[in-house]
Amino acid sequence: MLRGATIGCGLLLLAGAAAAQTASVAPIAQTDGGHAPAAALAAAPIAPTIYFAAEEMPAFPGGPAAMLTFLSRKTNYPADALDHQVSGKVHVAFVVDANGHLRDPHVVRGLGHGLDEEALRLVRIMPWWTPGRINGQPVWVSVTLPIGFRAL
Repeated sequence: MLRGATIGCGLLLLAGAAAAQTASVAPIAQTDGGHAPAAALAAAPIAPTIYFAAEEMPAFPGGPAAMLTFLSRKTNYPADALDHQVSGKVHVAFVVDANGHLRDPHVVRGLGHGLDEEALRLVRIMPWWTPGRINGQPVWVSVTLPIGFRAL
């Protein structure tokens, strides 16, 4: 139900688009650093390293134009947001894993009036992305995606 609304999106990387091309790779999550007993390490799975930036950043299949088309076709603008003429961007953060799956989507900056829930729904139904790569190997990369909503 797109009645009286337009949708926009952009890819906002926490390290910055320009910095991602020249920045050194910076992990944001690592294993426990050897602070756990050896028995606990043997039993617990090792958490993957999650990066803010990669040599090749994750990408929506088909690129930004395909993402905009996907969002405009799949968005159901909430009636409460239309009634209150709420417009703006909802920032959704998630991790693209080595297989391209989107993991742990959550709103980092919302607008309310049902737009936060709609942005999360859109991210959850997105197709798998092309994973980020470092030295040609797929890695887990954190991404923040602003999804724009505009009530007309």
